[in-house]
Amino acid sequence: MSHPTRFSRRSFLGAAALASAASLALTGCVAGEGSAQAAAGGTLNIDFATYNPLSLVIKDQGWLEASLKDQGVTVNWIQSAGSNKANEALRAGAVDVGSTAGSAALLARSNGSPIKTIDIFSQPEWSALVVPADSPITSVADLKGKSVAATKGTDPYFFLLQSLEQAGLSPSDVSVENIQHADGRTAMENGSVQAWAGLDPIMAGAEKNGAKLIYRNLDFNTYGFLNANESFLKEKPELAQAVVNAYEKARAWAAENPDQTAQILADVAGLDLDVAKTVVLERSNLDVDPAPGEAQRKVLEKIGPTFVETGDVSSQQQIDDAVASLLDDSLVKKADPSAIKDS
Repeated sequence: MSHPTRFSRRSFLGAAALASAASLALTGCVAGEGSAQAAAGGTLNIDFATYNPLSLVIKDQGWLEASLKDQGVTVNWIQSAGSNKANEALRAGAVDVGSTAGSAALLARSNGSPIKTIDIFSQPEWSALVVPADSPITSVADLKGKSVAATKGTDPYFFLLQSLEQAGLSPSDVSVENIQHADGRTAMENGSVQAWAGLDPIMAGAEKNGAKLIYRNLDFNTYGFLNANESFLKEKPELAQAVVNAYEKARAWAAENPDQTAQILADVAGLDLDVAKTVVLERSNLDVDPAPGEAQRKVLEKIGPTFVETGDVSSQQQIDDAVASLLDDSLVKKADPSAIKDS
């Protein structure tokens, strides 16, 4: 079994503080510049997700509401149950800003969804292959001929594809049951499927109840991408900047308040606090460089051909065009957390 790099509490706290200070020093922003002060009326439709702890912090603290109230902007929070659901909401215009895995953002952009990635909210180890406590399955190779629950269009699904390929198997060697993440856990636990491509924090809860993680690989997890519709970025750039400002305020706050961040996750996801701490402190590197750039581009270029092989995207050219146009670091470069008011 491959063991990923662990993110310790000390590295989470120390590195995040350094990154926050460095980000502010490099941007040299003036308080209020390009922030919510310029917004005027309307509604900001934004998602929150248990796989995106920073979104939970921002919602819990009420910072966007406090910062946008004077401009007459209403903040409408919509929960995303997975990257596929966030992509559906973005494509439909139900949300202006949504949280996905990098793989899911690439898939959406490759297939014509007009989104841009405006912030990287985490480098998580949120996916692994999971089996029941009493399962005889101990390796990826053992999955041949077995049924596996996975949510297509999300990181756990692409984690499964990469894991199978590394083990010399193809997707046709297993029976993939396409169901939503929480239902995947249920299907595994009740014996409807023999394995599950899991997603935290649901996966951490299953693990505490005895489920076994038979394969882990940090490199097969893509980053947490915060995406926005291009029309929103064009028509409401001040609101988009306010969202990124809030994310950078949340990143620093989470570094200073890791236990409280875990408690917020526990409350929203219905988890025991110790499980939430595992997710936040050991499997969620929130201290990642927030600017979408070369690190993410390399990951996307690596996973892109898999989409073509599986038929999820019809051509490599669509992948190449999406990789070239998806990432937008302009808002992070202007990020000013001090422009966001406390509630």
